[in-house]
Amino acid sequence: MKNVNIAVDGPAGAGKSSIAKLVAAKLGIVYVDTGAMYRTMAYGCLENGIDVDDEKAVSTGIMDFGIEIAYENGTQNIFLDKKNVSTDIRQEKIGNAASKVARYTAVRERLVALQREMAKKQSVIMDGRDIGTVVLPDAELKIYLTASVDVRADRRYKELVEKGETPDLDEIKKDIEARDYQDMNRDVSPLKKADDAVEVDTSNMTIDEVVAEICSLYEKC
Repeated sequence: MKNVNIAVDGPAGAGKSSIAKLVAAKLGIVYVDTGAMYRTMAYGCLENGIDVDDEKAVSTGIMDFGIEIAYENGTQNIFLDKKNVSTDIRQEKIGNAASKVARYTAVRERLVALQREMAKKQSVIMDGRDIGTVVLPDAELKIYLTASVDVRADRRYKELVEKGETPDLDEIKKDIEARDYQDMNRDVSPLKKADDAVEVDTSNMTIDEVVAEICSLYEKC
């Protein structure tokens, strides 16, 4: 069988990672979490005292980072200089820093090359901001996953509450709006819907309904 690659793009908090993982499990293909790669770059910068607002410092600093990806029971684990950082990179501050470093050409070039190599070897589902437009422009199936800002903020709020945190819903909403603007207006590979992507608005859909829709589209490839 030929490889079938699925590209999933969309704004922060649309459920891309959660949905992509479930689709991968259902279809028996590899899930590539590109966001984790950018978070790892950001984590490495913060851990090494590199200012994420300084493109030159970031572009130079990341050349020393050793990034490796390994799969265990279908789950992606990401390593920075041999240390498993899969959990460390999930902090809110890392996500915000990742949105900044993702604007830089040197960061994107390094990670895009790694992502394309993975997609050549096997069928994958990959999620991010520019998968269908830049990373895998020839993907057999492209999905643009979105949801209203209010719905995305509410989902994030509930996630944080479940973790025992005491978040501010208005602050979360402001953060999401800021990240949307930043992602859609950056100079390098801005977030946009590919011309041949299928838009799926998850605002009023259950997770199971979204997964079923994507799997149905996959079967038609």
